[in-house]
Amino acid sequence: MAERLAELEARKSEARMAGGEVAIARHQAKGKLTARERIEYLLDEDSFQELDMLTRHVASGMGLEDSRPYTDGVVTGFGTIDGRKVCVYSQDFTVFGGALGETHGEKIHKIMDLATTMGLPIIGLNDGAGARIQEGVAGLNAYGGIFRRNAQASGVVPQVSVILGPCAGGAVYSPALTDFIFMVRDTSHMFITGPDVVKTVTGEDVTLEELGGAMTHATKSGVANFVLPDEKSVLDEVRYLLSFLPSNNLEVAPRILSGDPADRSCDELRDVLPTSPNQPYDMKKVITSVVDDGDYMEVHANYAQQITCGFARIDGHTIGLVSNQPQVLAGVLDIDSSEKAARFVRTCDAFNIPLVTFVDVPGFMPGVDQEYGGIIRHGAKLLYAFCEATVPRISIITRKAYGGAYVVMNSKSIGADFAFAWPSAELAVMGSSGAVEIVHRRDLIESDDPVTLRRELIDDYEERYATPYIAAERGFIDDVIDPADTRRVLARSLDLLRGKREDLPKRKHGNVPL
Repeated sequence: MAERLAELEARKSEARMAGGEVAIARHQAKGKLTARERIEYLLDEDSFQELDMLTRHVASGMGLEDSRPYTDGVVTGFGTIDGRKVCVYSQDFTVFGGALGETHGEKIHKIMDLATTMGLPIIGLNDGAGARIQEGVAGLNAYGGIFRRNAQASGVVPQVSVILGPCAGGAVYSPALTDFIFMVRDTSHMFITGPDVVKTVTGEDVTLEELGGAMTHATKSGVANFVLPDEKSVLDEVRYLLSFLPSNNLEVAPRILSGDPADRSCDELRDVLPTSPNQPYDMKKVITSVVDDGDYMEVHANYAQQITCGFARIDGHTIGLVSNQPQVLAGVLDIDSSEKAARFVRTCDAFNIPLVTFVDVPGFMPGVDQEYGGIIRHGAKLLYAFCEATVPRISIITRKAYGGAYVVMNSKSIGADFAFAWPSAELAVMGSSGAVEIVHRRDLIESDDPVTLRRELIDDYEERYATPYIAAERGFIDDVIDPADTRRVLARSLDLLRGKREDLPKRKHGNVPL
């Protein structure tokens, strides 16, 4: 037995150094962690149980016969984060550049199947050069198996992709199918075709960073949800994100009490709005004032910033927040912000996370580019997402709630369980100035003093129509509240709605306006 144990240890030692000392040293010299170091840092200490450590690729007859390292370039297994079980795979760039072949793919298939069967989050640490050319179509088939499992696991268990190096070609589609994508600034790159191919085909001269760098995907494409400066910061943020999520769609997120009283008054909110309705303010100040300890994890923070989406807690329970941001483009909805919010709403609904909206929206963005780009279809995505959501839904109107954008932002008419308004709320088809110009156009043209008349008409419109009290009289909002009571009202309402159940019509699935 001693000899057999010695052989086992020798084989496992070889597996742990599968890429070879030189390749590992070269990898670490770039300031990057190895595949195993990443897992060890991400998971609770000594919690990782590796699977398929001694697998090797099948000799393909295409130059790989004499190179069959253990693990085949990916480390897979399970462990815990804050004591909660997770499944993980980590591509090893020191073995075949992390390229995916048949055995490599099968290992990922197995750990994904385990995660779905056991109802556990799956975390993919991606650092690979795409499909292994020598294995041909077998590698492509393995990618297809990953994509299919991503789709099957969607809305069942949280799927997190962490891009820690190159991710190109077909490899990008697995992260794109997952719930959240993390990238490292200046290190992570995602693209379908690289700069050389782009230049050959289109003539465009673009750098690797400009084409597929982390900030490109955080600000322009919206592919990346989170960007951080280094690998450890990214892995810390993954742990933080998972604290807000349940392990699967049949559970609720863990309750984490901080000692912040649920009935705490938010007196500072009485003075958060500027005196002029056209002046901007930071909606994040409203959010952090209301939630537990001001702890707000924003998702897609650098993309479509006129809307802010993120996770927080009230009375220890996770909530998802979708809020207009008056500080950016007056909080107007456009193509990008509608799609960003719709994606977040559907994620929260899939994982039983109540939704709270803070509404201050002047409308949809006008313009030829928006219309040609399909603002109707993209705006409908957000509308559909809210209408489809069955989790508890609460709306707080802080200031402007104009036109169709008001309806889309989780109004009572599309199924919000509760809608509250501050006294400063303005619920109307459009702003007072625009309304007066349309309704009283002839009077203004014929007036001897149109400036004075316009001011009088605007004042009259605001007093009679642009207040929350008309909506309250009709039951379109449930109450007009003191801003200082916002946290207290939310905590009570969420507590009531915790047992919410809805029976939906039987159907295969809805047809989202993609």
